Amino acid sequence: MKVLVTGASGVVGTDLSQVLPTAGYQVVRTDISCSEGVTRLDVRDFSEVIAVVSRERPSLVIHLAAETDVDRCEVEVDHAYRTNALGTWNVALACQKEDISLAYVSTAGVFDGKKNDPYTEFDHPNPVNVYGRSKLEGEKFVRHLLSRFFIVRASWMIGGGPTKDKKFVGKIVKQLDSGARELKAVTDKIGSLTYSPDFSKCLVELVRTGCYGTYHMANRGTCTRYDVAKHVLDHLRRNDITLGAVTSEAFVLPAPRARSEMLRNYMLELREMNSMRDWREALDDYLDRHFSYASHA
Repeated sequence: MKVLVTGASGVVGTDLSQVLPTAGYQVVRTDISCSEGVTRLDVRDFSEVIAVVSRERPSLVIHLAAETDVDRCEVEVDHAYRTNALGTWNVALACQKEDISLAYVSTAGVFDGKKNDPYTEFDHPNPVNVYGRSKLEGEKFVRHLLSRFFIVRASWMIGGGPTKDKKFVGKIVKQLDSGARELKAVTDKIGSLTYSPDFSKCLVELVRTGCYGTYHMANRGTCTRYDVAKHVLDHLRRNDITLGAVTSEAFVLPAPRARSEMLRNYMLELREMNSMRDWREALDDYLDRHFSYASHA
């Protein structure tokens, strides 16, 4: 079975490109930037999408290509919708034309964060920022155009190591590398971590079933940004670092953030397919693999 992956040079795309062959899949890696083993594909260009998909004729497309910089999306609205909404529309149209299944990776950012419990697949989306709205429009295009699809929502992605991690954990370690002795993390935002290698394995297990639909796929348990930062420092034995608890008011950002991005993998639980580990175990694995150099003996 041939699988075409968009955004294959990103964090999830890199891990997924390693997991798929071990499960017996032939992988066609595509991305907007060319590199060895990666075919150029700008999902915003409809003719380019049609040409690549028609030429490769995969059995499944896993659509990862997206603008995930929440603040850039808020400032560059057209860019956000052109990449996340129009790009997904183009990919879904190509899959419709060639009768191909699609797995679209979406986000917990489609919810408004007002719910006290983790969001399930049966909760109604109501995004609070441009990023979430553009990703939700992508979901709508997939549902409208296709009958054989997976929509898989992740939250607070971690992965990529020193070279690719531009998210929260990577920023913490970067501050440690720069010699910082005091860090601050917010306590009023709560979510679910999603470890890219765990996500990739679980996603491959899911698409093999043919049980199409909408799924949440995050590591088990919930945490605040402060909880994550504290766990990182504790695991790395960085007793020399002072961690301060602050509210979101300490960081002025262009895009509003939902109070909660907690996800429950309810559909995976119902199907007895929830292989995602506890977030602490996953974070420990990530730190041991990529950031052990930042620890103190």
